[in-house]
Amino acid sequence: MALIVLAGCSGSPSLSPPGADAVFVEVTDEVGLDFYFDRARDRDYFMPDSLNAGCAFLDFDNDDDLDIYIVNAYHLAGELSRPEGANRLYRQEDDGTFTDVTEASGTGDTSYGMGVAVGDIDNDGHVDLYITNYGPDVLYRNNGDGTFTDTTRHAGLGDSRWGASAGFVDYDADGFLDLFVTNYLEYDIDRRTLDSAGRPEYPGPHCCPGVADILYRNNGDGTFTDVSESSGVATAIGRGLGVGFFDFDDDGRLDIYVANDRESNRAWIQNDDGTFTDQGALMGIAVNIYGGAEASMGVAIGDLNGDQEIDLFLTHLFQETNTLYIGQGQGRYGDATIGSGLGQASVNFTGFGTVLMDYDLDGDLDLLVANGRVLRSALRPGVELNEHWAAYGEENHLYENDGSGRFTAAPEACGRLCAEVEVSRGLAVGDVDNDGDLDVLTTTGDGRARLYRNTGPGDAHWVAVRTLLAPGGRDAHGATVYLETPDRTLRRDVSPALSYLSSADMRIYFGLADTDTIDGIRIRWPDGEVENFHDLEIDRSHEIVRGTGD
Repeated sequence: MALIVLAGCSGSPSLSPPGADAVFVEVTDEVGLDFYFDRARDRDYFMPDSLNAGCAFLDFDNDDDLDIYIVNAYHLAGELSRPEGANRLYRQEDDGTFTDVTEASGTGDTSYGMGVAVGDIDNDGHVDLYITNYGPDVLYRNNGDGTFTDTTRHAGLGDSRWGASAGFVDYDADGFLDLFVTNYLEYDIDRRTLDSAGRPEYPGPHCCPGVADILYRNNGDGTFTDVSESSGVATAIGRGLGVGFFDFDDDGRLDIYVANDRESNRAWIQNDDGTFTDQGALMGIAVNIYGGAEASMGVAIGDLNGDQEIDLFLTHLFQETNTLYIGQGQGRYGDATIGSGLGQASVNFTGFGTVLMDYDLDGDLDLLVANGRVLRSALRPGVELNEHWAAYGEENHLYENDGSGRFTAAPEACGRLCAEVEVSRGLAVGDVDNDGDLDVLTTTGDGRARLYRNTGPGDAHWVAVRTLLAPGGRDAHGATVYLETPDRTLRRDVSPALSYLSSADMRIYFGLADTDTIDGIRIRWPDGEVENFHDLEIDRSHEIVRGTGD
């Protein structure tokens, strides 16, 4: 495998130490988040070590604050289920600290973990967990008393392929969350790769054949049926890593987007009979502007230029740029990477997790990217990683949106979140302290999980919305929320399963800057029904229940 190391380019965000202007402040130690585990202790260049693992924000105990789930993994001499590699669940306490409740909750899966999806599969008001693994996946059903039960076999789940990102989506609008799982490839565990200097290296995606992804339909009784073949999503073989769920063609039916590694991405557009057809190439979101398939990992979706159309952002391997597709209406997209400020700035980096978030509450969606190489490079300055991971470390990037879909790097505001040189992978956002702005959770290849609190701006107004299908019921995955102000309309979509292997806060957040009043909120529910809601206060979070509007 040839390795070309590029010199730094002029468009790259600079690596600068955090200062007084930093918005994101690390509070990992302060809150007691003590997760650290080096997944590559065996040092044998086992390919899954370079790609995992995910994380999630969730309120598993319904106490109105966010808890944290971190996926873990460890293998030794071919043994893939090790107690040292157990996943961890942390409960947030009243004082903002976190307590490890893994053992008591029963969520410490010891399989070789990859990703996590969060959703209420039985509509009982308690979120459940689905874990993808290099090996059989696991479903944990929430018992509502702080404990979970492994119901994988009863539910008809537990596929043994190499699962990556997964997410819950009610694609058939029957009121129950279905499940989509991206699968990566058929890895040959004995595969060995050398770089151009003759050193051991992690294999690339073309080492092994890809596999089909899986769509499970929820039967409404705690079980699922594999409908991959009948729905059409099993007709294509790929190397799936990222996933997102949105109505890409605005026809009232939810669609599925799959980010594939080094091959064309899939846009599974839902037909009126519940089947899916890949229209990625037709819509302009399968390859880049030059017709090239890229090494896609993370997925972020949202309205970046205020035109009420969905836009799409993908993270990629170094020597490729990350790619931005701008929605043009009627299911058409254009590659707008050139001129967006996101192309040249990313060409020397390998992006994984990525989120769109209005970090400064000015009303537009900014962009955060978690970086970390899969092929070794020359050591970067400030690296404090161990001898194995040091050559893979990179800093993360925060880009500020000017409101038109053009971005500028903001390393000073990013603080240590963008100053640490690590091998970042999972990335999730959520309002941990319920103060109206989004905080950040990251995972790294060398095993450290870090929590960063958003500390500003304190004078900006905001509104948060949690959409529920019934009082005390489940969140409305796939709903679209429009917030009307006297000056503009802001769009946000309820889709926690984005980024890379991770799951975000179910609530959605609108920054209002200095606007001190809103005209109302319009919600398009997942089945297409529209409701309007009025007389909502700013600077607070609202639970909006279907059927209570007009």
